[in-house]
Amino acid sequence: MLALALVVALLIAIGSGSVVARRFGVPAPVVLVSLGALLSLVPSLSGVQLPPEAVLLIFLPVLLYWESLTTSLREIRRLLRGIILTGTVLVVLTAAAIAAVLNAFGVAWGPAWIIGAALGPTDATAVAALGKGLPRRSFVVLQAESLINDGTALVIYALAVGTATGQIEPTLANAGGRLALSLVGGIVVGLANGWVVFRLRRALHDTLLVNLSSLLTPLLAYLLAEAVHASGVLAVVVAGNYMSQVTPGAIAASARQQGAAFWTLTTYVLNGALFVLIGMQLPHTTGELTTDSAGHALLLVAAAYLTMLIVRYAFLNMSIGIIRLLDRRPYQRTLRTTHRARVVSTIAGFRGAVSLAVALSVPEALPGGDLIVFVTGSIVVVSLVVQGFALPRVIRWAKLPADSSVADELRTARIAATREALDALPELGSLHGVPEEEVERLVQEYEEKLAALQSPDGDEADAATSIARRRDLTLALIAQKRATVVRLRDERTIDDTVLREIQTQLDAEEVRLLGPPSTEGP
Repeated sequence: MLALALVVALLIAIGSGSVVARRFGVPAPVVLVSLGALLSLVPSLSGVQLPPEAVLLIFLPVLLYWESLTTSLREIRRLLRGIILTGTVLVVLTAAAIAAVLNAFGVAWGPAWIIGAALGPTDATAVAALGKGLPRRSFVVLQAESLINDGTALVIYALAVGTATGQIEPTLANAGGRLALSLVGGIVVGLANGWVVFRLRRALHDTLLVNLSSLLTPLLAYLLAEAVHASGVLAVVVAGNYMSQVTPGAIAASARQQGAAFWTLTTYVLNGALFVLIGMQLPHTTGELTTDSAGHALLLVAAAYLTMLIVRYAFLNMSIGIIRLLDRRPYQRTLRTTHRARVVSTIAGFRGAVSLAVALSVPEALPGGDLIVFVTGSIVVVSLVVQGFALPRVIRWAKLPADSSVADELRTARIAATREALDALPELGSLHGVPEEEVERLVQEYEEKLAALQSPDGDEADAATSIARRRDLTLALIAQKRATVVRLRDERTIDDTVLREIQTQLDAEEVRLLGPPSTEGP
């Protein structure tokens, strides 16, 4: 019963938290973390904890796969140098700086390095949920950084734990070899996994099986990579990027539409559940602190949190300065950012569930485990709440230029697709044996669409108005048809099966006219 009660509580918290967040303009993760903390006060749920295995083996692969599927690979390639630097070098420097600061405050090197490793990477789910107001370029960079930096952090964590337990010798060669195996192995496994699964998906014709293989992709990539001690995170991300490039022209529209609906709902629920579980974990991080005083532990939280922000801001400025000094190409000037943009990037560097999962994964035999969980958990909550509230205000202060490239390219693509379809209409009509009068009707419709796309706003948009009116009339007719078949079902003239089949056809036509519904995750 406890498992069912937890599932029900999570779903209620996700739904009510999303409504409250939209109603009052509060970041959804902040509301969900707060609701999680309140749920932990319910006696029957007070013992629930966030299993680190669930985060690293289920939540993380699925969520990162969807993020990698929906990010811009073109932008990642264009900004690859900065992404690699923040996804690797910045993680190492952040972990080292936090470890040094905590050691200066009396924490042993072992726990200090583990805390540094846990807090080194930014969190992809938090960035996706809280970074919606960012300009597109900033969001893509942060998203891509968050997709690859977990692998670096997990290598540092393994070295720190192995060194603390005496199982690993902390040499530069050892660290470099593990990092190389993690990164290169993750890329190879991700590409191989994507190549094999894509050919499997292309051979399948059942939409359910196609989307089952889609769900299998990130889990299999993570499992295979971890089996060879490579980065499961990077394998999932590479597999997702590979799939985003090869599937658009090879997967049936019905499978793609079903998959989009499935992934949208799945990631919405998993994201929300993750934030609620983080909130439910908060009382445990404070209640289990036994090896240090509360006052000193809070001082460590403040010191580590400030170090984390300062190192990120300093690295962003220093790396850009070095790149500008060494790379004087004209193209490089187009990639430059402002001081205010780097402040935004600093505030948007959230920590989340991965950091907490790393801290919770510490072996029980390792001294200082309670302090590791307390410091890491506290900083995760502070990061989500403080930076989550601050980011929209910092974005407004920064006055970053709006990115209109997507809107411009969207218009260009629609015009080109409509024009080429119009040019091909006569030949395609003849090929498929369509009567000439039907082809003429389609030609007229496509000419109106093309005119609407090419005309600017204003008096010349008569074609767009005509199309909109025709769409509204068609939607009204669909509603009338739906009401009719429902009435026939209620009168027992037709069976429920007939109703469902006709309703599916009407729904598909309505979605085609209106487009898919917009969704806003936690």
